[in-house]
Amino acid sequence: MNLFPRPRLIRGSALERAISAPTLHTQRLVLRPHRMDDAQRWQEIESSPDVRAYTSWPKRTAAESRTHLKHRTKHVELKQADDFLALAIEHDGKLVGDVGLHLRSVSPSTRFAEISWILHPDSYGHGYAAEAATAVMEFAFAEVQIRWLVAIVDPANAASITLASRLGFTQLDNVEGALTFVASGPPARRQKPYRAS
Repeated sequence: MNLFPRPRLIRGSALERAISAPTLHTQRLVLRPHRMDDAQRWQEIESSPDVRAYTSWPKRTAAESRTHLKHRTKHVELKQADDFLALAIEHDGKLVGDVGLHLRSVSPSTRFAEISWILHPDSYGHGYAAEAATAVMEFAFAEVQIRWLVAIVDPANAASITLASRLGFTQLDNVEGALTFVASGPPARRQKPYRAS
């Protein structure tokens, strides 16, 4: 976690307009900015060995986890390169995961972002990650007007490799123990698209 991001003044170009974190409703999920009342469930998610195996996150105490969540509650706007949206994945009023959108380039001709997803292990196997990622992909291409979306996946993370393929990503390379996938559009939909509120 970068506690001292570069000041906006020296970060260069910006989007034509700032894009605020949406609240997206899918068939079964609500994707929304994180809240501090998620703290207990957030600690369960980020302290799970299954989650930590595929992130660079250190093991955190309850207080450190709360600080990490507080930091994520502030990631609610995309304006310049390196801005990040962190959205909670909620099912039936319960936090089940997180999906992130990291803006990497703002130039209209090369605009791209990186997507990430994590789920609480008790939510595996229900298709929540695919549903959440699809909604964020649609949002990124339609609202942020990105040209490409990248996903970086640990080669040992078979579930995320399968998901990236299901979402229409193509594997580009395997560098320094990380698989890079790219998508040039949202996946084809069989269900109703998300709606924003």
